Amino acid sequence: MLFDLGQTLIHFNKVNAMAVFHEAATNSYDYLKELDQPVGSLKAYKWRNFLSIRVKLLISDLMKRDWDSLVGLRKSHEKKGIRLSAEQWRQLNWKWYEPLSRRGSIEPDLAETLGLLRDKGLKLGIVSNTWVNGCSLEKHIDKYGLLHFFDVKVYSYDYPFRKPDKRLFIEAAKQVNVACANILFVGDRVDNDIRGAIRAGMLPVLKTTPENKRKTLPPTATRIDKLSELPQLIEKVNTDNT
Repeated sequence: MLFDLGQTLIHFNKVNAMAVFHEAATNSYDYLKELDQPVGSLKAYKWRNFLSIRVKLLISDLMKRDWDSLVGLRKSHEKKGIRLSAEQWRQLNWKWYEPLSRRGSIEPDLAETLGLLRDKGLKLGIVSNTWVNGCSLEKHIDKYGLLHFFDVKVYSYDYPFRKPDKRLFIEAAKQVNVACANILFVGDRVDNDIRGAIRAGMLPVLKTTPENKRKTLPPTATRIDKLSELPQLIEKVNTDNT
């Protein structure tokens, strides 16, 4: 079973993007100041990074591929004379992501649900369209005590394509060593998750959110309200296929 990450495993309530940006920029700036790095003024630091992110997002939308935040962060900061160790670069990446992570939540029984799925012998994985480096995403997942449940993590920034391109789904299937026809893919977006899973030959499951509850599903897709419904759904799928 493969999962989308944002709004599927981890739900983010309505987020004020600019508030998150200012908090993240301030935190990362303070971190660099503590390390005696040449960051200049806070105002200039914020504007420089705001413009850099906006340009990268625009290019990403045009090219239909994501970039690696850790690589981009290092390149842009090294141009300004900032020199850090590998661990410090990862910590800086987390400083940028951490304010958003605090606005995330999970279903209270999610660990129990994932445990039940693992007990049924299922391999679990994550397939996410993201430009946030995995070092920060996995730190966030681990804060909920969930990271050990997932055999593979496939992030779009590692590839020249992203969902709904079926190649990302097929790559994840290869990594869990399970045929696409035997994989349930659980996501929150009809355009990226459901249609992409169908193109790859997987069984699509839509997790209901306020944004998608009125969306029309393809006939082969199933809708659930909570991830805790998945163990029962697996039983039904197995029964129907026997």
